[in-house]
Amino acid sequence: MLAMNKAKRQPSAPRRSRMRMPRISIPNWIFGTIAVLFLLVGGYLLLLTTSPIIAPHFTKPITVATLAKPEAKDNRIIIPKIGVNIPYGTNGKLALDRGAWWRYPDHGNPEKGGNFVVAAHRFSIQPTPGGTVEKSPFFHIDKLALGDQILADYQGKRYNYKITKKFDVKPTSVEIEAPTEDARLTLYSCDLGGAKTGRVVIVAEKQGEAAS
Repeated sequence: MLAMNKAKRQPSAPRRSRMRMPRISIPNWIFGTIAVLFLLVGGYLLLLTTSPIIAPHFTKPITVATLAKPEAKDNRIIIPKIGVNIPYGTNGKLALDRGAWWRYPDHGNPEKGGNFVVAAHRFSIQPTPGGTVEKSPFFHIDKLALGDQILADYQGKRYNYKITKKFDVKPTSVEIEAPTEDARLTLYSCDLGGAKTGRVVIVAEKQGEAAS
């Protein structure tokens, strides 16, 4: 019986050896490099977003007496208190990219009066800090106060305005751009929260032609 059992016993199949995947070892310096890159990118993005806040610490308010004389083909808005001196035009997005947009020329201008309406970006992030500052000319519009001076160069002449009103409106409040009987300058820009949150509006009364 023992012999027969041995004869019936089948040989066991050979065990398959498990293949082990080679372990990939990543040098620590690679993780360190990636971490540094993330910090640099994050720091640069922070610099881009805060550059308009930092800029006033390195720039001074404009001294009106040192301004160049107005030129016939260079219409400009000048806000001495916050260091703004930018061109304005009527060609929409292109005007905004260069400075400010003269919204409705038929509603008013510095020479004939009416409602001279000008809008500009509050904040527009760009690839460089300097570009962000340049493209965000009205970032500090909220720092203007009643009685502050604004100048408008128009067709070779310079006009003086004094701020008389400052208020916030909803984005749908188009009445701020309506024609007026009085000679005024209306500046506005979006809230820092964006175009959908509201607008900051500055109204300035024309004081006459400024000495240049």
